[in-house]
Amino acid sequence: MQKRKLSTLEIIYLSFGFLGIQMGFALQNGFASRILQTFGAEVHQLSWFWLIAPITGLIVQPLVGHYSDNTWTKLGRRKPYFLIGAILASIGLILLPQADLFIAFLPALWVGTGMLMIMDISFNISMEPFRALVADVLDKEQRTLGFSVQTILIGIGAVIGSWLPYVLSEYFGLSNRAIEGNVPLNLIWSFIIGAVVLLVSILVTIAKTKEYSPEELKLIEQAENKLNEQNSATTLIEEEKAKLSDIFVDFVKMPPTMKQLSWVQFFSWFALFGMWVFSTPAIAQHFYGLPHTDSSSELFNEAGDWVGILFGVYNLVSIPVAIYLPKIAKKIGRKKTHFYALLIGGLSFISIYIMPDRYWLILPMIGIGIAWASILSMPYAILAGAINPKKMGVYMGIFNFFIVLPQILNGVIGGPLVKYAYGNQAIFALLLSGISMVIAAFLVIKVKDVDDIQTKNQNLNHD
Repeated sequence: MQKRKLSTLEIIYLSFGFLGIQMGFALQNGFASRILQTFGAEVHQLSWFWLIAPITGLIVQPLVGHYSDNTWTKLGRRKPYFLIGAILASIGLILLPQADLFIAFLPALWVGTGMLMIMDISFNISMEPFRALVADVLDKEQRTLGFSVQTILIGIGAVIGSWLPYVLSEYFGLSNRAIEGNVPLNLIWSFIIGAVVLLVSILVTIAKTKEYSPEELKLIEQAENKLNEQNSATTLIEEEKAKLSDIFVDFVKMPPTMKQLSWVQFFSWFALFGMWVFSTPAIAQHFYGLPHTDSSSELFNEAGDWVGILFGVYNLVSIPVAIYLPKIAKKIGRKKTHFYALLIGGLSFISIYIMPDRYWLILPMIGIGIAWASILSMPYAILAGAINPKKMGVYMGIFNFFIVLPQILNGVIGGPLVKYAYGNQAIFALLLSGISMVIAAFLVIKVKDVDDIQTKNQNLNHD
């Protein structure tokens, strides 16, 4: 028995929920700093508030991965997790920009931080089971395509989420101005629409995707192991009830490819975190000439809307790039593809500092979009071929350690660096992001892509 080939439409349904997840994620990434500043947060404090995201990911995703590997319900294996996550994330999306409604009970900044935490936990509950679902359902020949389709849908969702506040303001007349301490109306409605799209898209995946049963997965694994004699010992392992402590054992025994990719992920996501946290104050200061204390003026809100446009650009660019990534990877290999993408992204970050005005910022965002497309697909496609299918969920969760740990580090040191080393000039945080991504590019060279090696060996045997 082997996994059946899915049509393009079936692969789209498989990952469709990611469109909604990423729309919500884009709203958070693009506008959470702006909302928190509106509620009274200082620029150098932003990275500390953003620490909630990686810390919850560090705890939640491996647990969810572990339990989703060992959960079988009428709804499926992975589906219950991202459904629960979508419901909770929708609540957080609706309430985050409206935290001032609770001001009679708690400061708006506290409530907003709490809603940000709920959103982060919920996105983490949804995200890794979704990635594991793609690896569960697709065979290794379709995985690169599957993760690329996922990246396309992520790009579409992120573009919609990033541009929505600007569109609602410019074309639907919703105000982007607000008195001090209140979030503009266009942002409030953007988050409400994002919550609705998130729930609907998740329900599409649940309705249109069939997961393999435990019995079917066991037969598929045995068939694959027979084709790969070096892995045949795994067929002799007795089925045992998985324990929570297995997460620590699995962490110690992670495959070499995963260890090598962990460093690539570390420096890649250190860079991305800096962009998400500090882009609004950096652009407001460097290109609009605003002081770091300005968080409520009309010009500040214009800068915030422009950041949304720029974030939409890099996500929009990632869509066509993701379409061509499988073809490029097939020709030059996934490692080289990821190397060049990260190098372009890193140099683009660095170039932001020398752009003559805010409109020129579109150019570096194109380069960052190329890197973003690769970050969302290549590491997972490489990783999926190097781990035991039985451990797909937990290893995808553990892999998230190397996404959240650099964000925690940047969250701890980013604010103090901005205040004490950069003189409250957040633009230098983006320069540091560029340096970090260039380092990630050169670390790709040491990664061992198991699937590529197996493919080369098979071609040699045919010759």
